[in-house]
Amino acid sequence: MTFKLVWENVRHRPVRTMLSILLIAVPVTLILMLIGLSNGMLEDRTGRARGGGADLIFRDPSSSAVGFSAAALSSKFVPLLAQEPHVVDAVGVVNEPIAGGIDSVTGIDIAAFNRMSGGFTFIEGHTLEKPDDILIDRYYADQTRKHAGDTIKILNRDWRVAGIVEPGKLSHLFVSLPLLQDLISATGKLSQIYIKLDSPERTPEVEAALKAKFPTYQIISMKELESLLSVDNIPVLKSFINVVLGIGLIVGFAVVSLSMYMAVLQRTREIGILKSMGASKGFVMGLILAEALIMGLGGTVLGIAFSFGTRAVMHVFVPASLPQAIVLAWWPIAGLVAVGAALLGALYPGMLAVRQDPIEALAYE
Repeated sequence: MTFKLVWENVRHRPVRTMLSILLIAVPVTLILMLIGLSNGMLEDRTGRARGGGADLIFRDPSSSAVGFSAAALSSKFVPLLAQEPHVVDAVGVVNEPIAGGIDSVTGIDIAAFNRMSGGFTFIEGHTLEKPDDILIDRYYADQTRKHAGDTIKILNRDWRVAGIVEPGKLSHLFVSLPLLQDLISATGKLSQIYIKLDSPERTPEVEAALKAKFPTYQIISMKELESLLSVDNIPVLKSFINVVLGIGLIVGFAVVSLSMYMAVLQRTREIGILKSMGASKGFVMGLILAEALIMGLGGTVLGIAFSFGTRAVMHVFVPASLPQAIVLAWWPIAGLVAVGAALLGALYPGMLAVRQDPIEALAYE
């Protein structure tokens, strides 16, 4: 009986219902999109670091926990680390942010990098040959609509796209290491050094030995890097997510409260008839909350669908800069925020409904 009354009310007011569901879907989409971007960017960064073929990363003490560091590490560490037991290769790189810090260009010694990582898989063009050559991966090529032989402006300098490579190895853009060091006035300096061992099983042993020998420097395994590059380990990002969750709760509350308030006004006579027939206050409140629950669930489903849409749009226009993941674990959290906000928003209109006098309500026009 209750379900039928709620469903008929929703069905006979499709415009109001769909607008309410749409507005509830907006904060759900915002939450899922933000979480997807956060996880997508961190997963992409971790995957590219792993794709370099290294087992350990050696960094300057001034580097941040998540690896955003300037070129402050002396390149003299490369031969020293290469001589350590069980180390088969050590390769230094320079990372320089571009495009407001979202992307970065990586300076590499192409021969050393190929030796460690197994080399690039080329889609177009060839490897770095001339000083102004740059390699870009497929994601960045799609984002900038570039092909091999085109010109691209990075770091206030024109570069010739020598080749387009498959993504997943350290960076989206690669240039000659010595040239990038000169451009950023960091001759003889590196951002970090990648270390490859003779056996990945020896990683804890070598990591401990290097930490004992270089106690002030950061030595991080790939497994540890994965744990560092998580939303929970980036305080600013975690706080931002909490703010967005709060905004989602407020928006959902306001939307449903207004929608249900208008619904109560529109159904004054209907509620009067129900109360005159003996409907209890709890029954009337249940109708209001049930309708709010339907809108909350509808907004959640629509918000989840929209999050797939935002991922598709970003993959078309900015696949390199803003990779968005679909984080299934956050679907119920976003749903709880939407439904909770909807139910909270329905409380005040519901209280107005149960307080109505049946005689006055029946006389209402």
